[in-house]
Amino acid sequence: MKIKQQYKVREMAGEHVVIMQGGHGADLTRIISLNESALYLWNALCDRAFSVEDVANLLAEYYGIDDEVAMRDASRWVERLEECALVE
Repeated sequence: MKIKQQYKVREMAGEHVVIMQGGHGADLTRIISLNESALYLWNALCDRAFSVEDVANLLAEYYGIDDEVAMRDASRWVERLEECALVE
């Protein structure tokens, strides 16, 4: 999978967010706030294809957590990206 190129992280009021614009005149704008971990993963993966295992490896290396915890957290992060239609 890969993060869709049309989405970029912006800083607003001290928060890092992804802004998803609505179309066709409808007010469907959504703002997704990224915590420190989500921002780290986004920046590390925004320009390349990745798997859940790649995400887990980044988390395990960065935070020094065991593989089971890293895989659980990676799966949750990827699920959220998919729910928000941020990946292809």
